[in-house]
Amino acid sequence: MSPSPVQTKRRALLIVNTHARRGAEAVQQVEEALVGAGLAVERQACAKRDDLAGLIRSRAADIDCVVIGGGDGTLNAAAPALLDTGLPLGIIPLGTANDLARTLNIPVNPIEAVAIIGAGHEKKIDIGLANDHPFFNVASIGFGVDLTRALTRDAKSRWGALGYAVAGFKVLSRMRPFRARIIQGDSRIMSKTIHLAIGNGRHYGGGMTVSEDAAIDDGRLNVYSLEVRSVWKLLVLLPSMRRGTHGRWHEVKTLSGQEIVVQTRRPRSVNTDGEITTKTPARFKVLPGAVTIYTPAP
Repeated sequence: MSPSPVQTKRRALLIVNTHARRGAEAVQQVEEALVGAGLAVERQACAKRDDLAGLIRSRAADIDCVVIGGGDGTLNAAAPALLDTGLPLGIIPLGTANDLARTLNIPVNPIEAVAIIGAGHEKKIDIGLANDHPFFNVASIGFGVDLTRALTRDAKSRWGALGYAVAGFKVLSRMRPFRARIIQGDSRIMSKTIHLAIGNGRHYGGGMTVSEDAAIDDGRLNVYSLEVRSVWKLLVLLPSMRRGTHGRWHEVKTLSGQEIVVQTRRPRSVNTDGEITTKTPARFKVLPGAVTIYTPAP
């Protein structure tokens, strides 16, 4: 009778954004829980967002997975390296909005999130590109960009998800519509809008929903344009935006596809997962099943 093969531990590279809302207090707890779940953990500090992808690439040959503790911006910074290396990602939601975790039903409790990583169930998800800048949740033009600029780190730390609402009301008071041409295949849509969103995932902005039928593994991008003329109309729309049913309103134009082009009269900034990364004209496309994530078993 031959001996049973020795099971080796999964080697995990652990990177925690200690600037995230709950990062500093959770890092030791997360490392100990991962070890308790049977993983061999290598913890690395990464002080700058722009260094994160390079750190993952430099350790790729010596690890089996990456575990990142942080918010959506930190996960977005890791996306280029995940695409390059094919390493599975474990998510510890420690940010303010945690929209990717929300989309994937990953709990915000760090120990419960570690248990999912320990169980090892893998799910392939899509990733979006905005002029080759990857995003998990949503890319936006207009209101989403101005909100990112208004939402300071101090506001997120002090108010949490409520900080989005506080900053949002400040931005709305000075919002002005802009014109955009949206191209999808042979279709051309002209829109006078305050906010244009191109969603890859389901949730964004602290719990808003891209579309009622959006999924992060459906191989398409969901687009909507808000053509409201007053702040009050937008406030009326907000409950529908949380549910994802705003596409039923005539003030909202929607479409979907694998590749979308957006043109504006002058270059406008594009926000991807809470970071301003590129400008219009912008070509958006989806990469189906491009990244592997540890998620709850179905």
